[in-house]
Amino acid sequence: MTKNMNPPSARGPLDHAVREQIVEAAFEHFGHYGYEKTTVAELAKSIGFSKSYIYKFFDSKQAIGEVICANRLELIMAAVLSAIEDAPSASEKLRRLFKALTEAGSELFFHDRKLYDIAAVAAQEQWPSTQKYSESLMKLIESIIIEGRQAGEFERKTPLDEVTFAVYMVMCPYINPVQLQYNLEMAPTAAVLLSSLILRSRSEERRVGKECR
Repeated sequence: MTKNMNPPSARGPLDHAVREQIVEAAFEHFGHYGYEKTTVAELAKSIGFSKSYIYKFFDSKQAIGEVICANRLELIMAAVLSAIEDAPSASEKLRRLFKALTEAGSELFFHDRKLYDIAAVAAQEQWPSTQKYSESLMKLIESIIIEGRQAGEFERKTPLDEVTFAVYMVMCPYINPVQLQYNLEMAPTAAVLLSSLILRSRSEERRVGKECR
């Protein structure tokens, strides 16, 4: 399913400007008509280009969608990093991480419904942009767990990769666009309750470990 997002010709200032113009026009067009209902021919017509000219820059509709999806996911990750930046502890970072992710997903669902469709298709088909986002999120969770262990907030007996993946899986129904649409109403409450549950389990295991020694 992986597509080459770079056009085959050499890049130059003019080519870059045209490429950006296509992406911006596609963003508006997909937002209005929906990703799956739009063809490259329709997109080309809306911009005033020929279909063959667009194919000089993108080899498929997915390649255009990839750029849009990657841009949106970068914005979400930037919002998440900003939300946890000044958190006083790893525990608070985990709480804010849950909250920021569910809010970002809900915002996209409510305010850019047709653009949300791109994210859903990308998640279902495992586009490279969504895989990269998942990997970045896993690394962020891992860094928070490590910070919490070093500060004595979390237990250290459970393998790090198991804890990281478990936290990620708990988050999935509220951050994966395919699953989020079925959990949208409970997402704000889930962000609070599930993060608290995870934090209690981490700290309780740490206390049990101390008592057994």
